[in-house]
Amino acid sequence: MGERLLVILGGGESGVGAAVLAKQKGYKVFLSDGSSLKEVYRNELNAAGIEWEEGQHSVDRILQADEVMKSPGIPEKNELIIQIRKKGIPIISEIELAYRYKGDSKVVAITGSNGKTTTTSLIYHIFKTAGLDAALVGNIGESFAKQVALDPKPVYIVEVSSFQLDDIIEFRPDIAVLTNITEDHLDRYDYKFENYIRSKFSITKNQKTGDYFIYNMDDEVTMEYIDQFKINSKQLPISMAHENSGAFIKDGDMYVRTGDDFMAMSVYDFTLKGKHNQYNTMAGCLAGTTMEIRKEKIREAVQTFQNLEHRMEHVATIRGVEFINDSKATNINSTWYALESMDKPTVLILGGVDKGNDYSLLTDMVKEKVKAIVCLGVDNQKIHEAFDSAVSVVIDTASAQEAVVAAFGYSEKGDVVLLSPGCASFDLFKNYEDRGAQFKKAVIDL
Repeated sequence: MGERLLVILGGGESGVGAAVLAKQKGYKVFLSDGSSLKEVYRNELNAAGIEWEEGQHSVDRILQADEVMKSPGIPEKNELIIQIRKKGIPIISEIELAYRYKGDSKVVAITGSNGKTTTTSLIYHIFKTAGLDAALVGNIGESFAKQVALDPKPVYIVEVSSFQLDDIIEFRPDIAVLTNITEDHLDRYDYKFENYIRSKFSITKNQKTGDYFIYNMDDEVTMEYIDQFKINSKQLPISMAHENSGAFIKDGDMYVRTGDDFMAMSVYDFTLKGKHNQYNTMAGCLAGTTMEIRKEKIREAVQTFQNLEHRMEHVATIRGVEFINDSKATNINSTWYALESMDKPTVLILGGVDKGNDYSLLTDMVKEKVKAIVCLGVDNQKIHEAFDSAVSVVIDTASAQEAVVAAFGYSEKGDVVLLSPGCASFDLFKNYEDRGAQFKKAVIDL
C-alpha cells in the first residue's frame, strides 16, 4: 500500500503544524499554499524535510492525495476544493488530524461567535492554577497538531472555529463549550444562518454520555436550535435569568453546580468585567468543576485572571475618555466583536495591511456605535470607500501617536477610543504587539 499521501492546503500556523505531525506519523506530506509562506514557516518545513510549494497549486499532484487537510481559511466554493470533493478525496481539518494522535489526553474545546478567546484563556488559567499540565492551542497560539507532535500534554484546551468544525470526522471533546451564536461568516455558509448554526453544534456530534456540553441558555439562537441535534453528552447550561443545573448568576452571586457539588462566588470578585465576561467566567468555572478541580482553586483563578494583552485591554481613562487596546484584532470579525461589546460612543482606530477585507460587514455596527474613524495605515482608501458616507469623520494618520492624539480630539467625556484595527500591522509596525505597545505609550503620553 505504501505511504499515504496527505496534502495540506495552506501554510499558516495550522497547516505547518499539521505537516509536522503527519510527517512524524509516517505520512508522505506535500504542503501547497496559493500565496507566499512566512519565512519562519519555510524554515520549519525545510527542517522537517517536508515538500512544499507557494504561489501556486499543482493540481495534478494534489489530486493524488489519499487525504487533504485544508486551512480553515479556504472556503468550499474554492475551485480546487470542488475538484477534490468531486474525486471523493476525504478533507479533514487540523483539529481532526491532531485528535487522531492525541492518545489518552483529554480535550476541552471552545467555540462560539463571541468570547471564545477569553473563555479559552480563562479555562487554561483555571487548569494551570490547579496544577494541571495543560496546553493552550487552536485559534489561540500554537497549532493543536504541532503541540501533539512536539510536546504532548495530558490536557489540550482548544479554541475552535466553525470552519475547523466543518471538517471533523471523529473529533470528540471531553468537554465542549459553545459560548453563543450570532450571525457571522455567513458568506461561507451560502448566507444560510442554519448552516453556520449546524457547524457550531457539530462540536457535540461525537460526544458520548460521559462527556459534557456547556452552553448559554440565555442565547436565543442556541436555545432555538438545541433540540434539533442529538446530543448525548451531559448538558450544563449557564444563565443569568434561570436557576439551572449548571451555573447561574442571581443577585450578584454566581452559583456553579455539577452533580452534588455546589460553589458560590460574588461577581464582584471576577477580574473580568462586563456582562459578556460573566458568561465567559461561568463557562470557565463549569469546565473546571467537570474536571474535578477544587473550588478554592477555581475561585483563586477567577480572581487572578488577567485578560490577554492587546485583546480588549483597558489602558487608561483620561478626562473621562476610556482607551482600549484591541491590537490583536487583525481581522474584520474581531473588530466586529469588539464593537459589539461597546456600550458608549466610540472613536474607532482602524486600518493597516488589509487581507482582502470586506468592510461592509462592519457597516451596521459602525452606524450604531461609532462617531469617528481614525485610519492607521499606509493605504486607507478602502476604509474611506466603506465608511465616508456612514460616519461624519474618517481621517488618516500615519503613526500610533498621531492616531491617539486625533482620536482624543474627537472624543468627549463618556466616550471610548478603541484601537481594533481589523488588519495586519506590517505597514507601520513590526507586529500587532508592537502596534499595541506604541498605542499604549501614546495614550500614557497624552
